Amino acid sequence: MINKFIILFKLARKVAKSDILNIATKFKKPPLVIKLFFQLLSFSFKKRDQNDFNKDEGERLSASLESMGTTFIKLGQFLATRPDIIGEELSNKLEKLQDRLPPFSINQAREIIKNDLGEDTYNSIIDLSEPVAAASIAQVHKAKINDNGTIKDVAIKILRPDIKKIFNEEIDAIMLFAFIIETLIKKTKRLKLVEVVFLLKEITNLEMDLRFEAAAANEYAENTKNDTGFKVPQIYWNFTSENVMTLDWINGISIRETEELKRRKLDPNKIAEDIIQHFLRHAVRDGFFHADMHQGNIFIDNNGQIAPIDFGIMGRLDKASKRFLAEILFGFIQRDYKKVAEVHLIAGLVPNNVPIDDLAQALRSIGEPIFGQSVKDISGGKLLKQLFDVTEKFNMQTQPQLLMLQKTMVVVEGVARKLNPDTNIWITSKPVLESWLKETKDPISNFNETLKNTSEVIKRLPEFPEIMDKANQALTFLASGQIPQNSNSYNALNNKKSEMIAFRNQSIIGLLVLVIFGLLVF
Repeated sequence: MINKFIILFKLARKVAKSDILNIATKFKKPPLVIKLFFQLLSFSFKKRDQNDFNKDEGERLSASLESMGTTFIKLGQFLATRPDIIGEELSNKLEKLQDRLPPFSINQAREIIKNDLGEDTYNSIIDLSEPVAAASIAQVHKAKINDNGTIKDVAIKILRPDIKKIFNEEIDAIMLFAFIIETLIKKTKRLKLVEVVFLLKEITNLEMDLRFEAAAANEYAENTKNDTGFKVPQIYWNFTSENVMTLDWINGISIRETEELKRRKLDPNKIAEDIIQHFLRHAVRDGFFHADMHQGNIFIDNNGQIAPIDFGIMGRLDKASKRFLAEILFGFIQRDYKKVAEVHLIAGLVPNNVPIDDLAQALRSIGEPIFGQSVKDISGGKLLKQLFDVTEKFNMQTQPQLLMLQKTMVVVEGVARKLNPDTNIWITSKPVLESWLKETKDPISNFNETLKNTSEVIKRLPEFPEIMDKANQALTFLASGQIPQNSNSYNALNNKKSEMIAFRNQSIIGLLVLVIFGLLVF
C-alpha cells in the first residue's frame, strides 16, 4: 500500500506539471476539499506552456493527457464516455483525445514476437517492417507470412514492453485516490469512483490481452461474412498470442482521403450511407458492433469494400436491448411517440405507474424539433442522448450498453457527414430498421406477448432495470460498462475495497496511537 502512495505522489507531480487541472476545473468545479487534497499531494500547480496558447481548451487537455502516458490516455478516453461523472462539456472535450505515443524499437518488437510465438514461428515471418502506427498500448508492423503455402501480407500488432505492469501499478494508485475522495466527501459516493476506476482497469487489461481482441474480430467477421461490401480482416491464430496479434493487411485507402476515393471512382455519398447502415445492422441484427468507428479505423479496400480495423473496443446488446433500440428509432422515424412510450413501459425501462400520455408528450418534445431541422442537423445519436436525458426524469435506469451505442452512433454519423455533409440519417436508417422489425414479426404488436410467453424473461422482467444497471448476464462488462456480480472481477473489486478499508482503519488507529503517545510523553 505504501508503494501505491509513492506512485500516487509521482502521478500527482505529473498532473501538477500539466495543464489538466486548470482546464478541467473550468468545466467541472471540484469541491474545495479535493482541490486542497490534490495540492497537498502535488505541492504546486505550474502554469501551462505558453506555446499552447493558440490551442483551444480541448486540444490542450488532450495534449496534456497524451504527454502523461498510457494510464492517463485510457482514463481520459473512458471518462469521455461518462458525462454522468465529469459533465457533458468536459466529456465532449475529452473526445478529442488521441490514442498515440512514440513507437518502441523494432528490436524490442522482434524479441516480443520470438518470446511469445517461438523461434520457428518467428523465423517464418518475412520482411517485418518498422512500426507503421503506434498507440498507447500497442503498435503495428507490416509483414508477410506463409499461410499454408500462400504468402500473405499481414499486420502484426504488438503490445508495448512492460505496459501491463506500468498500467496496473498506476491505475491501482488512482483507485486509492478515488477511495480517499469517496471517504472524505460522502456526496461523491453516488458516482462510484472506485468502481469506475476498477472497470477501466478490467477493460484495459482485456484490451492488453490481444487474444480477446482477436476473438472479437473473429466473431465480428463471422457475423458479417454475408454482408455485401463489408469485410473484416482474417485473424491468423498460429501467429497470435497474448502479446501479439496477426491479421490481414488492408490494401486500400482511408476514408479520410475523399479526393483519392473520387479518383478511384468510389462514391463518398454511397460509402457514407453504407457505413451507417452496416453499423445499425450490426447493432440491431447481431447485437455486436464496432464501438470505435472513427475515420482512422475505416478503410476502403481495393475491391471497394468497407474494411474496419482495431477491434479492442466492441459493443454488445442483448435481445431486449436490440429490440428496444430498433423500436425506439423506428418509432421516431414514424413520429409515433405513443408507440415509443409503450416500448419503454413494456420493456420495464420506466416504472409501470408512469402515465403513458405524459411520457409520449415528453418524447414528442424531443422528436418534433428534430424533424423541423435541416437534413444536415438531424442526428440519431443526439436523439438517443436527448431521449436518455428526458426518460431519466421518469426514473428510467441508466443503460450503459445503450450509452456506448449512442456515443458510437454520434461518431459514425460524424464520419458519414465528413464524406457527405447532406447525409440524411433517417432515410438511410429506415430500410435497415424496417427490415429487421419485419423479420421479427412486427415486434411492436407482439412485444408484450413475446415477453409474457418467455418464462426466463418473465422471471427477470420485474428486476429488468436492476439487471441492466448492475449485472446483465447477456452482456460482458466490457460492453455494458458494468461489473457482473458473482464474477471474478466483482470479487476482485470487493477484495480491493476491503484492502483499502483495512489500510484506512489501520492508518486511523496508528494516528490515534501516535496522538495518545504524544499526549502522554509531552
